[in-house]
Amino acid sequence: MHYNRQLFSIFTILLLLTNNVFAQTRQIRQIDSLMKWSSQIGVFNGNVLVSKNNKIIYNASFGFTDADKTNKLTAGYRFNIGSITKEFSAAALMQLQEQGKLKLNDKVSKFIPELPKWADEVAIEDLLQYASGIPNVNWKIIKNDKDLFDGLMAIDTLDFKPGTNYDYNNNNIFLRQFIVERLTGMNYKTYVEKFIFKPCKMNSSVMTPFENEENIAKGFNNNLVPDKTDLPITGGTYLTTVDLLKWANCLHDNKVVNKKSLCKIGQQFDLPETQSALGQAKFKNEDLIVHLHDGRAGNYEAILVSDIEEKFTIILLGNNYNGKVFEISDAITAILKGQKYSFPKK
Repeated sequence: MHYNRQLFSIFTILLLLTNNVFAQTRQIRQIDSLMKWSSQIGVFNGNVLVSKNNKIIYNASFGFTDADKTNKLTAGYRFNIGSITKEFSAAALMQLQEQGKLKLNDKVSKFIPELPKWADEVAIEDLLQYASGIPNVNWKIIKNDKDLFDGLMAIDTLDFKPGTNYDYNNNNIFLRQFIVERLTGMNYKTYVEKFIFKPCKMNSSVMTPFENEENIAKGFNNNLVPDKTDLPITGGTYLTTVDLLKWANCLHDNKVVNKKSLCKIGQQFDLPETQSALGQAKFKNEDLIVHLHDGRAGNYEAILVSDIEEKFTIILLGNNYNGKVFEISDAITAILKGQKYSFPKK
């Protein structure tokens, strides 16, 4: 009897494993059909990666590297991830906080004393939650990092009292970067390369400004007009789908910042339709369970969707904006969860 029970247990395990393999194979076919459809109707030109149970189950390229439409994309191409790059400056500040070099309630003036009086009111936490009240960048006069700093120096009044309202704008981000530079004595780009990209083995990731890099997908619109060349401003990130997965895994496994810090940067300002430094993050007892962040820069579009409880991550990086990455990622999520889904429409 004991021998029969063992055989039954082995048979049951084998049956479950076989069913899981068949289920995953079906999911991969469904994802592939979805992506081929999205490419064929012209709503996605880019690279896609899906990871499940810590294994990449789908990694594919659709479309072309630039507006000429002569060279096809491959998995090694890098895309501008837009606002997802804002996670790096938040993580950098939390690393410095963990080292005792700053506190989240420290005012900006502590680190950059030459800024106008408003810097006495704005705390580091306000920058992380886009609650600083600092007016947005005047892009008409910006050509480089110095212009960005001069723009901050020229601000005389805040739009609202820090911590009382929300305004998602890039001056919060650039000020984060300037603080990292003041505290560390190194260029922000160098800091990220040394303390974020390298430890996470993000070997293909590059931060602006850069020159003569290969395998850079070029943004273009549906009229085949290429995007303008990047301004020589620090902070934009170009990376592959695999490197963005490495970042997500590194972050979720608390290899970049600790659990408490990760929870802190995932907190949104308490108003509807706001974003944290991680985009849309959900927690259960301070454990991150969902991480969703999208980004856009010119005609680049990017989305990262991680469901930590369900153990899957979806990444879409495109260089021809069509505004469909949410629809596509929602469909992939439904496929992975065994739910009904629909193909995007043009």
